Amino acid sequence: MTAENLTRDEARERARLLSVSDYDVHLDLTSAPTDSRTFRSISTVRFTCTEVGATTHIDITADQIKEATLNGEPVDVSSGFTGQRLRLPALKESNELTVVADCVFMRTGEGLHRFTDPVDKETYLYTQFETFDAHRMFACFDQPDLKATFKFIVESPSHWTVISNMPSTKSTTGAKHEERVVWQFEPTPRQSSYITALVAGAYHAVYDEHDGIPLGVFCRESLAQFLDHDEIFAVTKRGFDYFHDKFGYRYPWPKYDQLFVPEFNAGAMENAGCVTFLEDYVFRSRTTDAAYERRAVTILHEMAHMWFGDLVTMRWWDDLWLNESFAEYVSTRATADATRWSEAWTTFCNIEKAWAYRQDQLPTTHPIASDIVDIEAVKVNFDGITYAKGASVLKQLAFYVGEDVFMSALRGYFRRHEYGNTTLQDLLDALAEASGRDLSTWSKEWLQTAGVNTLRSQFEVDGDGNFTSFQIVQEAPEEHPTLRSHRLRVGLYDRTSEGVLRHEQVELDVSGARTDVPALVGKRQPDFILINDDDLAYAKIRLDERSLRTLVEHVGDFRESLPRALCWTSAWDMTRDAEMRASDYLALVLAGIAQETEIGTVQSLLRLARQSIDPFGDPAERDARTEQLADKCLELLHGAKGSSDMQLAFARAFAVNAITDEHLDILAGLLSGDTLVEGLAVDTELRWALLHRLVIMGRAGVPEIDAEFDRDHTAAGKRHAMSLRASQPLAEAKEEAWQLAVHDESLPNAEQAAVILGFQQPEHRALLAPFEQRYFECIAEAWASRTSEMAQQIAVGLFPVFGDQSTIDRTDTWLRESQPVPALRRLVTEGRDNLARTQRAQARDRA
Repeated sequence: MTAENLTRDEARERARLLSVSDYDVHLDLTSAPTDSRTFRSISTVRFTCTEVGATTHIDITADQIKEATLNGEPVDVSSGFTGQRLRLPALKESNELTVVADCVFMRTGEGLHRFTDPVDKETYLYTQFETFDAHRMFACFDQPDLKATFKFIVESPSHWTVISNMPSTKSTTGAKHEERVVWQFEPTPRQSSYITALVAGAYHAVYDEHDGIPLGVFCRESLAQFLDHDEIFAVTKRGFDYFHDKFGYRYPWPKYDQLFVPEFNAGAMENAGCVTFLEDYVFRSRTTDAAYERRAVTILHEMAHMWFGDLVTMRWWDDLWLNESFAEYVSTRATADATRWSEAWTTFCNIEKAWAYRQDQLPTTHPIASDIVDIEAVKVNFDGITYAKGASVLKQLAFYVGEDVFMSALRGYFRRHEYGNTTLQDLLDALAEASGRDLSTWSKEWLQTAGVNTLRSQFEVDGDGNFTSFQIVQEAPEEHPTLRSHRLRVGLYDRTSEGVLRHEQVELDVSGARTDVPALVGKRQPDFILINDDDLAYAKIRLDERSLRTLVEHVGDFRESLPRALCWTSAWDMTRDAEMRASDYLALVLAGIAQETEIGTVQSLLRLARQSIDPFGDPAERDARTEQLADKCLELLHGAKGSSDMQLAFARAFAVNAITDEHLDILAGLLSGDTLVEGLAVDTELRWALLHRLVIMGRAGVPEIDAEFDRDHTAAGKRHAMSLRASQPLAEAKEEAWQLAVHDESLPNAEQAAVILGFQQPEHRALLAPFEQRYFECIAEAWASRTSEMAQQIAVGLFPVFGDQSTIDRTDTWLRESQPVPALRRLVTEGRDNLARTQRAQARDRA
């Protein structure tokens, strides 16, 4: 069931007409454990209108509207309801509307999602409303600037727990049956519809309190044994202390619940006081500390949204970055400053910033402050620009104006706009007031233009090796020619007996095509020059010849993690840009990874080394290089300390790259228990990883998959089994996967994603080739008929990523002749650009 689009112009007009006071929403969820498709939703909304007699609409996606009354008069549903909108004619100055509807339980992760646990057969519900799905559960004016208060009343099975934004009371009063109860929730403060929330079912709950704030952590009952609530509460408490101190504004809601829910489409969602998380963050098996760090950043990211997004909300989705960029920046800062993951900025450099650089070099890149004309546009805009580039730019801005001034501006911003809506200009005004600086030029350069600059050094030295001149050269791509102002640091590093160490650092402002650095004139040329030392600026960096040689020969000798990460990032970026051979990047990783101490960096390098082989490397060398990488992983696995994160990372990487019969025999032995590695626990998730590779390579099939599913008969186990079935090197397995992913509309979102993941295997290029044309034949229909999340998974996940120049040509023909809607055009264009980039890198590697 698709949701009708909403344009910015429509939202502006509706906001001009209306001011919404409050909602009463009554939901009967007692049908959830049955086969019923629908649930009863009764919503009453009170609002005013500036033009008596005007007409507008309320958003409601429902199987049917049973009844609707406006100011005591019936609304003509037969002609006024489109399936997604209900027309409201002849408005008065003050209005009261009641809509009685049968809304639909979803299996797509949008609206009110329903899931049945295969372990205990219990039913679990949760909502996901961002950006435009609250009206799948109740009739509402579903746009961020029509804030109101919301009061929910929910009837549920008596053994359920029901959680929403606010505290509740539970009673049997009003229940229609003795096995039912009624939950009455206190009215919310004024907030947007998309951050209202409801989570219901037989959830396991743990409660705590901190600084007067009641805390709750929830998960499915069958996952309770794995819930490390003490660790989650510890990060949560540190986050509240940190943000209260920095923001100078108390957390605005009366309680704070965090709920790990099944089949969630994203990492988490910042529902006010009722934050939902992907339940993969409840770790069923041993994982590395990098996963715990990622969860901590996510917890703090969502907590930051209580101020950025919930308390103060963007007026329209043009300024989505006001939510996401700020949350990304302050959550990383909080992780580094207030938790045990003090190297969080290194992780940010490796993961988030690399994501931003990739996104910013696509032909579909856009300014941080985007032009979002409708809901379809914003649904594909939760990307590396909105999150990671925005956060990177804010980090530079805080350095530019001073971190104390930056935080002072935020304090004023929260007080001035509490429970309201803002635009970019409101933020700039707060920053200008606190800093005394005119930031309009900065805003135009950084927030209102697209693209990433490249910085490199240019210098001359005398006979003694001292600089006689030193400049930083700035470049911009032809399509986005803006040369920006950067405040950054340049670090000078030398090789010593204790490793590669920084001995001097210069801070400066860079602007225009060339910037002189007089502070370095007369200094001795070091072994390594790092432009953007401490990673304060947002720019790609290129190394001079001597620095590149030091990087290649001594990358593992850098003593600090962040400079080392910047080196790795620069090398990978050069590989993606076809400036460095993929074979040279692989050699760099193989030579330096044993000295790397940060587990997150190690895992990132192993993943990128795999990509340097396929798809960025010479196809003729794939098998030989994969064997080389697998051998290195096996060597490091045996050399790693038992039960360490490094041991687990190398075991998983070996499983991904195993290619020879000897390699596969080792995997089979680990799986059967005939091969032992001291300290390595072959637990549930590692077993699936080992079996996955054996299936891909044709060494295991359906009997082994079914046997493993019998061992792990859970929702996660089912997804693994479905993915592995699609991973078989068989034409019939690929056909079955295609039919499931594209044509089976009953397939839930998480299972669709698992099937697509298994389908796309680089080892199966010949088997996948026949599906290339079928992709272009189906995606327009899939986009038109499926919900946003399901359609995006098809459009992105099934793009023929393992194609060649003929695939690029076919894509160009489809884009030219099919004239797809803008959001779909964007996703296909990005797939095409990524494929073209790999073709250039392969050509460079062959040269």
